[in-house]
Amino acid sequence: MDARKRKILSAVVDLYIRTGEPVGSKTISQLPDIHVSAATVRNDMAVLEELGFLEQPHTSAGRVPTFSGFRMYIDQLGEESVLPEEERKRLDEMLGDESELTEDLILQSATTALSQITKCATVVSNFAPKYSVITKVDVVSTGKRMYVVLLITSDGKIQNRACRLQFDLTDEHMEFFKHFMEENLEGISVSELSQEKMDQMAAALGAYMMTLSPLMQGIYEMSKDLQKNELYVSGEQNLFSCEELDKAEVAQFIMHKQTLSRLLDDSFQGVKVVFGEEGGDFVIGNSSMIVSKYQKDGHTGGSLGVIGPVRINYAKIIPYIEYFTDKISHLITEEQEPAELELLEDPLPPEQIGQ
Repeated sequence: MDARKRKILSAVVDLYIRTGEPVGSKTISQLPDIHVSAATVRNDMAVLEELGFLEQPHTSAGRVPTFSGFRMYIDQLGEESVLPEEERKRLDEMLGDESELTEDLILQSATTALSQITKCATVVSNFAPKYSVITKVDVVSTGKRMYVVLLITSDGKIQNRACRLQFDLTDEHMEFFKHFMEENLEGISVSELSQEKMDQMAAALGAYMMTLSPLMQGIYEMSKDLQKNELYVSGEQNLFSCEELDKAEVAQFIMHKQTLSRLLDDSFQGVKVVFGEEGGDFVIGNSSMIVSKYQKDGHTGGSLGVIGPVRINYAKIIPYIEYFTDKISHLITEEQEPAELELLEDPLPPEQIGQ
């Protein structure tokens, strides 16, 4: 596709985003940066249609961009836009005092600010837990044959599981378990805790296997919880006020928004665009989701994106998404590591057990 056809495709997408109406060759030819006749534009638009970038909804109508046309526009035609310094300062103020923000607050503040700016829904997924390392495992007695296993990771996450055993643990049992955890679990990635590894560790317990196996199962269940992507969605009400989206489909999406996790994985590069009509886990028709990734400590920390109509202003919104992902990457990487927690031998309050 030559430069002129790229320029024509870009012009069609721009006009369609603004008007929502099919775009004709005469309209394109009258634009100041298009220096060819309507007949030439019409021929080029026919070629773009054959290539799958445009389509003609009616025989007598102009043409509209296809999903491939939108992607070509986003990837190659959209003019790179840099946010002015005043706008960056405004976004920083919306995030709040950086010195007081935890990682969770940073993510939640970013989604709220982005939804207010774009008037769309925003979504952020946190992949960080699966890259974290186990720093501490301990067991605390909470009553007759009742114990709580605690798991602390390098990113400050604390998990606990209440376990009922067949026997009360002796001091010897407790010391053996703690040393066993230090030697076999502390310092390894949460993502390494497969069922096979846990079975091997259970077998290595030897004479203690029957007594301590429930604690091992509790650790495995906690590791599975830690490896799940955390998902936040903000501004869902903006989707209900968008006339181009089906309200029933929006309601269905809100009820099952956790299914978005698979679309927000770490397998893509740059900016990713998903359209509702393409099926899968994104159920809102005539919509699009624009997603970019943020980093944490050299790994993909998660994804941040905007959900709105297909005719969303990509050229305006993508720079905001890119700025927020860069800002999140900086803030959560610079965030101080939490001080090591000391585990108390006192039983946990009932409301904290199982959290």
